[in-house]
Amino acid sequence: MKISALDLKKQISPIRGEIDSAIKDVIDNAGFVLGTGVGKFEENSAKYCGVKYAIGVSNGTDAIALSLLALGIKPEDGVICPAFTYYATAGAVAGIGAVPIFADIDKDTYNISLQSVEKILSGKNKLKIKAVIPVHLYGACADMGGILKLARKYKLKVVEDAAQAFGAEFKGRKAGTIGDCGAVSFYPGKNLGAFGDAGLILTNKKSVAERLIILRNQGNKNKYYHLLLGRNNRLDTIQAAVLDVKLKYLDLWNKKRQEVAQYYNCNLKGINIKRPYVSGYTTHIYHQYVLRAPFLNKGIVEYLQAKGIDSRVFYPLPLHLQKCFKYLGYKKGDLPEAENAARHTFTLPIYPELTRKELDYIIQSVKEKING
Repeated sequence: MKISALDLKKQISPIRGEIDSAIKDVIDNAGFVLGTGVGKFEENSAKYCGVKYAIGVSNGTDAIALSLLALGIKPEDGVICPAFTYYATAGAVAGIGAVPIFADIDKDTYNISLQSVEKILSGKNKLKIKAVIPVHLYGACADMGGILKLARKYKLKVVEDAAQAFGAEFKGRKAGTIGDCGAVSFYPGKNLGAFGDAGLILTNKKSVAERLIILRNQGNKNKYYHLLLGRNNRLDTIQAAVLDVKLKYLDLWNKKRQEVAQYYNCNLKGINIKRPYVSGYTTHIYHQYVLRAPFLNKGIVEYLQAKGIDSRVFYPLPLHLQKCFKYLGYKKGDLPEAENAARHTFTLPIYPELTRKELDYIIQSVKEKING
């Protein structure tokens, strides 16, 4: 049996007519850059998230970078982020000349460790630390209550990296709407994915939203009159149109992901493996379904892949040990929980269209490997 990590063709097929019609409207109107479809998607996204402003941008990485710029983060400012996440979180920080400061993660949730963050903030750091980026990893929210408490204490800006958690909730509030800004990615593989790169920034602050609108569009509010040193980070209208169609189905798709996760959870009981932990303050929309093995993940991933199951490791090397961040001076052993997670976690395919037969095959294969 061949089971992919995600099957976008199955997702798109039932709504293909709606998407084709939306794309046709964009072509007919020829408003390809910041056309009316962008404003419509921004309005619907803001309404969905319960936030005042939603600003469409080119991708999730630029959503983080623009958020930091709009909040006044400058070159050489320190920005705390977890070491166990995708490159884009820290890459966006370094890309604007700021300095990523890596924190360890909580061993159960895999999200940023409050203890590690406070240790950094209370230590003798020579950098001026101005912001923190909690990542809502795999589809569950970080402890935003604790993050905001630290932010107030140390006067930090908070940019939520909600790239994997669009639609998840922290105590009834949507991910990305709790800090100063929330950065979202709509890369095609996300729970809500575009037909290419696309992103969104969420905020409740009018001045920040106004600055973001200028920053994303070459620094101008009126064409040819540039108020700021802006960037070309606009959201394409075709991507906005596709996303606006798919947004209507997001809650249903997330619910089905939760049902798949629950089926895994129930049927993987009793074996020596750690299933996903969900804190009481967050919902989980399972962008990834991540297990933790008692032995190195390489063996089980290779075993599952040999059986046709597209299992992967998110992420095999923490950011503080990546070659591109060598200049920051971290070494192996500095952030043990991030390093342990990289060695022992692995994913199972999770998406709404998985059949019961496929799920049972995956579960049986995991049991075979774990039980020997």
